[in-house]
Amino acid sequence: MNYTTLLFDIDHTLLDFDATERAALRQLFEDEQLEWTEEREARYRTINRSLWQALERGEITRQEVITSRFVTFFAEQGRTVDGSRMDTRYRAYLSQGTELIAGAIELLDSLKGKYQLYVVTNGVAATQRARLTGSGLAPYFDGIFVSEETGYQKPMSAFFDYVFDRIPDATRDQTLIIGDSLTADIQGGISAGIATCWFNPGHIAASAELTPTYTIERLDQLVTLLGKKEVVRTTSK
Repeated sequence: MNYTTLLFDIDHTLLDFDATERAALRQLFEDEQLEWTEEREARYRTINRSLWQALERGEITRQEVITSRFVTFFAEQGRTVDGSRMDTRYRAYLSQGTELIAGAIELLDSLKGKYQLYVVTNGVAATQRARLTGSGLAPYFDGIFVSEETGYQKPMSAFFDYVFDRIPDATRDQTLIIGDSLTADIQGGISAGIATCWFNPGHIAASAELTPTYTIERLDQLVTLLGKKEVVRTTSK
């Protein structure tokens, strides 16, 4: 298949969200005079991940995610906090995170001008756009779609309907989404009727229920995949 349009997730795909999140949490904990430990960071990540997964399933709103995650976390530390104010401060630190996944710039350099390139990301628009600008990634893309601005989030079909309504001349059979999340990116792509490429540098076992069209473990493998006249698709095991 000759693809003309590539949709990129950014966190854990092009931007190193783990490094960004750790730096933001360290600063926030320092502000609150709470000692940073690996255990506390891991607990926050668990709470946050659970809330975002609930959002993907349509069980809660984005506002509930960002206002309750720190209330829940700090309550476990024996503290009462204003969730909205805490989150605003945290996202200010988060927006400064511009660490790249290895090979991200080289990949986009090789793709720019050959494909229509778009960002499709869940998250808070101001934070995501600031990180894309600060990292130098923003100029590579023809458009940026953030769930907060679309009113929908991956993996909802409505999110992808919104995207395709706004991409000139894009067709679903010539579109490929690249991302790290099986539940958001791969499930979203499958539901939208487009090809999917799972970025899986951690060699995570694939889900029996979700089979991506392709799987890569390094970003430079995407260039090789796209350059093949006949690409080998992922097969179910």
